[in-house]
Amino acid sequence: MVTQTAVRTEALQRPVSSARSTQIAGRALDGASEHEPLAQSMYLMGASISYPRNAEIFGENEPADYLYRVVSGTVRTYKILTDGRRQIGGFYLPGDIFGLEFADEHTYSAEAITDAKVLVIKRSALAALAGRDAGVARELFALTARELQRVQERVLLLVKSAQERVASFLLEMAERALAGNAIDLPMSRQDIADYLGLTIETVSRTLSSLESCAAIEVPTSRRIVLRNRSALNRMNG
Repeated sequence: MVTQTAVRTEALQRPVSSARSTQIAGRALDGASEHEPLAQSMYLMGASISYPRNAEIFGENEPADYLYRVVSGTVRTYKILTDGRRQIGGFYLPGDIFGLEFADEHTYSAEAITDAKVLVIKRSALAALAGRDAGVARELFALTARELQRVQERVLLLVKSAQERVASFLLEMAERALAGNAIDLPMSRQDIADYLGLTIETVSRTLSSLESCAAIEVPTSRRIVLRNRSALNRMNG
């Protein structure tokens, strides 16, 4: 979007004062381990931008000039298919980095699911830093490898049954959220359906089936408690 691009450009061109650098560095210690040079560099060199719920962060086919790190909130990437259906590529939680591309343009669009704060850094600046800092270079390589692994796992996921897909999704979210067996999902049932390649009715029906067999408990539409991880792991294959 032109407006979002203008805001992003203004923020990235704004010089960082020494006082603000100290303040950002302090936040970096809260948001990233000292053993995470990539995250530290993004805090020190990037710009923090806030996006309201459902705001576009970048669009499909826009120049992939920036890399993004979620500070708070949740982000989704998606593509609108030729028949009008939406395919969600991924969900990004606080600490996750997104926007990594293997070409010069974005394959997916990205937007905030909830109110979100995102760190934005120019890819060229990060690439130059990686040329000087072996730690940053290693993390960028690891990040690229994880994205490739995620794509491979998505291919396998989409050939599974509806029950296997939903079980896999719940286990993934529980692992990523680090919240034990209780998961507060920021995304809607429609988001989950578009991520798993299912209809919203199939997702709702599958969750009800998993609750009936005591694998999960669904206190509210957004809160799910994993009651039997072993059963979910068996369903996940």
